[in-house]
Amino acid sequence: HLVESGGGLVPAGGSLRLSCRASGFTSRPDSMAWYRQAPGKPRDLVARITSSGRISDYLDAVKGRFTISRDTPRDTVSLQMNSLNAEDTAVYYCTANIRGYAWWGQGTQVTVSS
Repeated sequence: HLVESGGGLVPAGGSLRLSCRASGFTSRPDSMAWYRQAPGKPRDLVARITSSGRISDYLDAVKGRFTISRDTPRDTVSLQMNSLNAEDTAVYYCTANIRGYAWWGQGTQVTVSS
């Protein structure tokens, strides 16, 4: 399963770091990614990273502010979020693609106060 941590309440302009660890799988995840979903809005891909560390698919709204990284031996993916604003308020989900199947974490709430 995937276990996320690091969400919470932060003032506008602040930073948070989300982490997600994959455990209990028989295979190492291929790509891992972060999605987010704000109330009443569709779920958006925030960023994706492969097992070799290649990053793709940064959401335009977070480019230059968010950084995805991965500790492949530990099957952990992180999302460093800087210069947060109210539009970043959402539930953030970690995903892992393992042998063609996408596993999802339970989500962690990020709330940015303006």
